[in-house]
Formats: sequence, structure tokens, C-alpha cells
Amino acid sequence: MQQESRVKKSLLNARVNLIFYFITLALSFFSRKIFLDCLGADFVGLSGTLGNILGFLSLAEMGVGTAVAYHLYKPLQVGNKEQIEELVSVFGYLYRKIGTFVALGGIAISAFIPLIFKNTSFDYGLIYFAFYAILSSSLFSYFINYRQIILSADQRGYVVTAYLQGAAFVKIILQMLVAYYWGNYYLWIALEIIFGIISCIFLNWKIRRTYPWLNANVKKGKEAFPHHKKIITFTKQIFVHKIKDFLLTQSDQILVFAFVSLKMVAYYGNYTLITSKLSQLFSTILNSFWASVGNLVAEGNKEKTISVFWEIQSLYYIIGGFIIFSVYHFIEPFISLWVGAEYILDHSILVLLMINSFIMLTRGAVDMFNNGHGHYADTWTAWAEGITNIGVTLACAPIWGIAGILVGKIVSLFFFVVLWKPYYLFHSGFQLPIWSYWKEMLKYLVIFGACFYIGHLVYLRIPIDASANLTNWILKGALTAAPFALIQCVAMYGCSQGMRNITHRIILKFKR
Repeated sequence: MQQESRVKKSLLNARVNLIFYFITLALSFFSRKIFLDCLGADFVGLSGTLGNILGFLSLAEMGVGTAVAYHLYKPLQVGNKEQIEELVSVFGYLYRKIGTFVALGGIAISAFIPLIFKNTSFDYGLIYFAFYAILSSSLFSYFINYRQIILSADQRGYVVTAYLQGAAFVKIILQMLVAYYWGNYYLWIALEIIFGIISCIFLNWKIRRTYPWLNANVKKGKEAFPHHKKIITFTKQIFVHKIKDFLLTQSDQILVFAFVSLKMVAYYGNYTLITSKLSQLFSTILNSFWASVGNLVAEGNKEKTISVFWEIQSLYYIIGGFIIFSVYHFIEPFISLWVGAEYILDHSILVLLMINSFIMLTRGAVDMFNNGHGHYADTWTAWAEGITNIGVTLACAPIWGIAGILVGKIVSLFFFVVLWKPYYLFHSGFQLPIWSYWKEMLKYLVIFGACFYIGHLVYLRIPIDASANLTNWILKGALTAAPFALIQCVAMYGCSQGMRNITHRIILKFKR
């Protein structure tokens, strides 16, 4: 019965996430086109850079959410309401402290805005208004939305998605209207704060409806905190990994601004918008299993856990491989049709971006099961990965610009994500030799490489110019990507037991 509930929640999470994903996907590209045309590339680059600068302050969260969610898996599984309420209260108490630190840190950073943006053409009043609007929106999660942790841990992330993404959808529609009809920067920014408040109100209303017995509050958390010091120990381990993850995934726009230009932030942002939206689709489908994996590991059935790992790993490679193949061949024609050929960057940047994206897309299963086992004690690797990333970036970015930034990310990912993380999982979690991982992974990599080569030959031999118009782009995409997907799926089914297991599981699910 527990297994049926876990699968049902995972599929519901995936279904709701997919609905909102496709609703926002077209809106994101359409809105960015309007924002670039009506507000300018410099303003789009400014808003992105401010968001990433304030992203540094999110590191103050220190992984408290991950730590508390991990400790909630067991109480939620057994239905211990008293312990659940206590843990959510502790989370609220810690988040109140973190929110205060973020607010003070934001005020301190704002003093350096004239130095950071000394060469900008924008008025400092506008920059400060945008800065504090984004800061205020981020503070809502610390002071108001902390109870949403129970939804994530209880495999009800679809509720959070529905309310937050729904508010974001309406906000972007209104921002598009503001940009198109008035081109007013201040009103565009003000909508960030307004809809931050609206989403908080509705999300907390839903939490009270879903968990009417939950009486979590900051005062109760302060009293209970001394009995949960283990959360802080776990958090300290996660914190180091959070710093590293930020450097790898959230610092791109800051680095492009520092080593290239503010305008190039918008140019590069077009590429990362596409890859991030596709990655979001990827995570929408598979990240719904994160809480379920934590629940599975908590059951203690090692054989079942390993079997599910290979099922999820095969899915990551199937979907990740399809995304990389498609983006590599069709992103440049799409950008040309979308915002203009002048926004296309050097092809070497695309190649490096695809290598980086492939690693990030296919790492998910290992990360998911390391999280389920609570594997965050390897803090030394986070420091080493971060230092490697910074070192290589500082050496290469002044010479190669954006390409140098990507090289720094790829080098650090290879040593610590591709090589170390699987070893950590199999040695400390599954207690199996690492060769049992790599002999399977080598098959996956060979299959992907062979299918990519065959698909590329098909692409070259189809006499259709994908950049001529949208019809050509869609037609060539269908004639190229579909054969690649079919060949890859057949090859994976024939060579991977995990792929065969997940295929049979899906077929049985649809037969019911």
C-alpha cells in the first residue's frame, strides 16, 4: 500500500509539473522577446545580474531545508504528527534567523551598487528599486512560506508548483503588457513584489487546508530547537555543497558580466533560457521522485533500492541524451528565428555548453540517491570542486570569455560529479564495488555516442534549412530527433536491465 501511494504521488507531481511547464514554456520565450524589444538587452541583463547577485545571499539558507526535509521522511512515513509539527516549527525558527541575515546582507550589498554598476547607463534609483524589489520577494520564503517544507517532504510538491507557478504566470502576463504598452521599468519591477505577496497568501491558505492539524510556529520551534541540534550538524555539511552548487549553476551571469559585458549577459541568457527550460522539463518529469526515493531508502530494502536506482538512471540517460542531441542541432536556428541571427554566439560556446549540460542532466539519479542516504559528509569534495571551478575560470575566462567560464565548470564537474559522486554512493550507500556502476555506465555512454553520430548524419542529409522559417524548423526537428529517440530507446532497452524494468513498470501502470 505504501508503494502504491508513493508511485501515485510521484506521478501526480510529474503530471502537475508538466502542465505548468508547458503553460510557462511558450510564455517564457514570447515574454523574453517582448522584454528584449521593448525594454532592451541592457535592462534584461541588469535584472538577471541583480537576481544572481542576490542569489549569493540564498546561501545563508545553508541547506536547512534539505536537512529538515530529510528528517521529515521517516515521521511522514509512520504518521507521527507531533514530530512533524515540531520539525516544521524548528524549520520556521531557523528560517526566521536566516531571513534576518539575508535582509541585513542585502542592505550591506546595496552600498556597493555604485561600484558594481559604475559603467551602466541606468539611473541608480532604478537599480536600487529593482534590487530591493527582488530582495523583498526572496524574504517572503523565509518569513512566511516556511511551512511549504512539509509539502515537499510529503511528496506533494505539485501543490507548491500550482500556486507559485500560477502566480508567476499571471505576473509575466502583466509584465508583458507593461513592457509593450508603457515600457515602464518601475511598474514592471513592482509586479515582482505584488505577486510575491499574493502567492504567499494563497499557498499558506492551501497548507492550512491540507494539514489542519499542523500548528507550527516560530515560538514552538525556538523551544524545540535544542532537541534537534543534529539538524545543524547535517546542515553544515549541506552548506558547503550549496556554495559549490551556486558557483556551478547560478553564477554564470555574474561571471559573464564581470569578464565580458552586461549586454552579453542577455545574449548568453538566451542560450541558458532554452537549456534551463528543457532541463526544467527534464526535472519536472524525474525530480518528482526525490521525496519518494527518500521514503524508499527509509524502508531499508537495499535490493529494491538498487533496482529502482538503475530504472531512474536509465531514464536520466534516455531523456538527457535526447535533450542534448536536439539542443545541439536546433538551438542556433531557433535563436535566429526567435530574436535574430545577431544573437547567435560562437559555435564553440554551444559545444562546451552541451558538454556541461550533459553532465548536469545525467547526474540526477546519483544525486537523488545520495540525498536519500543523507550523503553530505564529503564536504572536502565541495570545497575542492568549488576551488577547481574558480581557479580554472579565472585562468581561462580573461582569455576565452564565456568559453573559459564553461571550461571551468566542465573540469570541476568531471572530477567531482562524474568520478567521485558515484563512488561515494556505491561505496557508502549501496556497499557495492564502483566497477558495478561503471560497467553499466560505459554501455550508456557508448549507446549515446553511437546514436548521436547516426542522428547527426541523418541531420546533415536532410535538405531542409531549419533557420529559414518555423515550419522548416519543426519539420527538420521531427525528421531528425524522432529517429534518434527511437534508436536510442531500442538500444537502451536491449542493453540495460534498468530500462527494461522501468518500461515494464510504465506499461503495467497504463494497463490498470
